[in-house]
Amino acid sequence: MPKSENKQAFRKQLMTKFNPQSQQLADFIERYPKLFILTGAGISTGSGIPAYRDAEGNWQSPPPVQHGQFISQLAVRQRYWGRSLAGWHTMRDAQPSNAHKILAALEKQNRVELLVTQNVDRLHQKAGSQKVVDLHGRADIVACIECDHEITRDEMHQWCRRENPEFNVPLSSPRPDGDADLEADFSHFNVPNCPDCGGVMKARVVYFGDNVPKETVFSAIDALEGSDALLCIGTSLQVFSGFRFNRHARQHQIPQAALTQGVTRADEMLDLKIDAEINHTLEEVASQLGIDWR
Repeated sequence: MPKSENKQAFRKQLMTKFNPQSQQLADFIERYPKLFILTGAGISTGSGIPAYRDAEGNWQSPPPVQHGQFISQLAVRQRYWGRSLAGWHTMRDAQPSNAHKILAALEKQNRVELLVTQNVDRLHQKAGSQKVVDLHGRADIVACIECDHEITRDEMHQWCRRENPEFNVPLSSPRPDGDADLEADFSHFNVPNCPDCGGVMKARVVYFGDNVPKETVFSAIDALEGSDALLCIGTSLQVFSGFRFNRHARQHQIPQAALTQGVTRADEMLDLKIDAEINHTLEEVASQLGIDWR
């Protein structure tokens, strides 16, 4: 029997073991071997980082800090950096989920044209993915908005602790953006400014209300146009910075699939929608496609 027939027979045998939804997704990935993958907060919940939105696409907690408010209001920066002392360790210490590892293994099999993530946790890189664009930046680096002086997030927190020796960091629930659900009096919290020019220090993250750099968007669009299909994982696509790729894919007749729990803004555009738990589904997909990710 030819190898291709052997492979098909093996696939049919495996199909009886797996959920039909994972079979559909495995077929989609097999059909379109060069994927543009877009990920969101849902892929990192398995790593202990909470998502922004619920299954209906609504905020699970108050919306994150707004760019304009962070830049213009000291009270917002005091609250942000004070809460960050309580919440950052959750993101910093998080480890890649099986889903992150499986996508890294897909890349090693040359099935990934580009992976664009809306997350700022760097877990795709920790898992071994190399063809990654951090669409909204990275939370582990802090830089001056005036002179671009750069330090690590850990250095910024050490600085904050030195400036606020009496500030107690209570136990609190982590939030998706590296801070915590913590209500306290931050009015006396000393926020360090840039040591070089005295400017505002800000995480290298695209806050809500800010724009993704145009060169980042254009580069990603080029990769999308060179891909066979768009696969969205763990995102409701409520934010336009991600949803723009679905609109562009539809305009260029690029097939689209999504693996997420709940509704997405692009549901009517999708050729395949899998509403299921992400890690388990991708584990089944990896087994069906013979992907060694462990």
